[in-house]
Amino acid sequence: MTENKAAFQSILDTLLDEQKDFPRPYLRHFSDIDPESLKALREVWPRLTPTRKHLLLDGLLSLLESDTLVSFEDIGRTLLRDSDPAVRAGAIRLLSECDDPKLVPAFISILKEDSASAPRLEAATLLGEFVMLGELEELPRDARHAAVDALLAIESSEEQPALRRRALEALGYSSRPEVRTLIESAYQRQDPQWIASALTAMGRSSDEYWEDQVVSMLLNEDPRIRLAAVEAAGALSLDAAGPILLKVLEEEDDEQVTSAASWSLSQIGGEEARLYLQYLLDQAEEQDQIEFLEDALDNLAFTDDLEGFDLMTYEPEDEDER
Repeated sequence: MTENKAAFQSILDTLLDEQKDFPRPYLRHFSDIDPESLKALREVWPRLTPTRKHLLLDGLLSLLESDTLVSFEDIGRTLLRDSDPAVRAGAIRLLSECDDPKLVPAFISILKEDSASAPRLEAATLLGEFVMLGELEELPRDARHAAVDALLAIESSEEQPALRRRALEALGYSSRPEVRTLIESAYQRQDPQWIASALTAMGRSSDEYWEDQVVSMLLNEDPRIRLAAVEAAGALSLDAAGPILLKVLEEEDDEQVTSAASWSLSQIGGEEARLYLQYLLDQAEEQDQIEFLEDALDNLAFTDDLEGFDLMTYEPEDEDER
C-alpha cells in the first residue's frame, strides 16, 4: 500500500467512525481526487451513515465556497444518482464551477424527473449557469437550447411554485424573446416571492430595459423584494440606484440587504460610493466584515478603472460614417 493510499484510507476510516471528529484539513484530500481514491470512497460510501455523508458534503461545499483552488467535480458526478436527495442536491452544488456541456442532459433529467424538490431546485440553478455560458457563446448551441427549453417548460407548468420561480430566475440569463414576457408577468403578481424572482431574473438579463422596475423596488417594505432589487441594481450597474443604495445603507436593518447594497455600490462605482464604503470599513470591527468591505472597495476600484478604460477607448463615429 503506497503512502498516499494509506493516508487517504486513514481519512476514510475516520469518516466511518462517528465517534471521531472529522478535521477540516482532511477535506483538501478530496480535491482533484485521483481514480484510485475515488474508487475507495465509492466502496465505503454505502457504509457511511447519512449524518457522516452530510458532514462530508457540507464541509466540501464550505471549502469550495471559500477556496477557488479546490475542485470536487469527480465526487459530484459520482453522487448525482445517490439514493439520498440531500446528497444528490449537494452533488449538484459541487459541480457549480464545472462548464462541461455533457452535464446539461443530466441536469435536465434531474430537473424533470427527480423525486425530491432539493435536487430539482439545484439543477434549475445550474442550468441557468449553462444558459449564461451559451449567451457568451461558450457552450454548444444545442446544449443552450435544450437548457432553455427545459426551464421554459418548468416555468410554464403546474409544478410547485418554488421550482417555477427558480426556473424563471435561471431564464433571466436567456435572450429568448418570450423570457421578457415571463419576467413581466411575474413582476406584476401580488406575491412578493414572484416579484423577487422577477427582479433576480432582471438582474441576470444584462438589460437596462428593467431599470425603472428595479429602482422602484429598492425601498420596498418586503425585505425579500428589497434584497432582490438591490442585487439586480448592482448586476445591471444602474447609476440611478446609487443614491438610493446609500440611503439603504444608512437606514436598513436587514444585514443581508446592507451587505448586498455595499456590493452593488462596488459594481456601480463612483467617488461617493467609495467614500461611504471606506467609512464603513473604518467603523468595522469584525474580521469577516472587514474582509468583505475590503473586497468591495477592491471591486469598486476595478469598476471605476474599467469605466475609465471604456471612456478612453470610445471613439465617436464620424459624420460621414453615419
